[in-house]
Amino acid sequence: MKKVLPDLEIALVLVLLTLVSMTEALAQTPVRTALGLLLTLFLPGYALIAALFPKRKDIGGIERIALSFGLSIAVTPLLGLALNYTPFGIRPEPVLAAVSGFTILCIATAYVRRSRLPRDERFVAEIASRQLLSGTKVDKALTVTLVCAILLSVAALVYVIVTPKQGEKFTEFYILGPNGKADGYPTSLKAGGNGTVIVGVVNHEYDTVGYRVAVSAKGSIQKEKGIVLAHNQTYQENYTFTAAWNGTQKVEFLLYRENVSEPYRSLHLWVTA
Repeated sequence: MKKVLPDLEIALVLVLLTLVSMTEALAQTPVRTALGLLLTLFLPGYALIAALFPKRKDIGGIERIALSFGLSIAVTPLLGLALNYTPFGIRPEPVLAAVSGFTILCIATAYVRRSRLPRDERFVAEIASRQLLSGTKVDKALTVTLVCAILLSVAALVYVIVTPKQGEKFTEFYILGPNGKADGYPTSLKAGGNGTVIVGVVNHEYDTVGYRVAVSAKGSIQKEKGIVLAHNQTYQENYTFTAAWNGTQKVEFLLYRENVSEPYRSLHLWVTA
């Protein structure tokens, strides 16, 4: 007895559940992590394959699953790269919206293409041991090997993402332009004019850490703020600095750890006024 799964409907529901899981109520929960990994590593590729190959005979079910992981890993970074050239920039919310929108668009395309085919030609996700293990002994062995390889690869990838090495302790410190992109920095100002950048800090220290962010020009602190971040917590805020005099000047962005006088991380911009 074959059981037919409405794969496109299930994929759409999973995308919507992932969007719901991004709320604060489900923050830092296993549900959010599981759905986020699914949206990043499988659903975009599966939806794209479904849109490209709507027929049952176009490509086999096992091959679809394998290609879904590969295409997802390729599509997600490309969407992030495209966002860098938009006003939205590379931020969690735009990335989530882009990946979700791409997946939903592909699901809609696949639905339309399948609906135009005769029922006996449409691809459906069938779970049937006879179909999965049909063919010669060599075919059966290759199918089982491919399934095991996919499961092991996914398990290893999830393990690496969820449980990084404890020894890799570091803090991200970066500045972005006012549009949230890695360009468009205010490097040309009038004397006494103001420039604004986005300063970001991400804690990967496996502990709650207190930081102090400072903006300095010509040795004078123009802005300073203390923050406390839990492990994997991100801080972003607009910081405004002033071009203090005519000519080229160095504006420094300094990150200090709590109770440490020397900068832990430092960045700078050369500004001409």
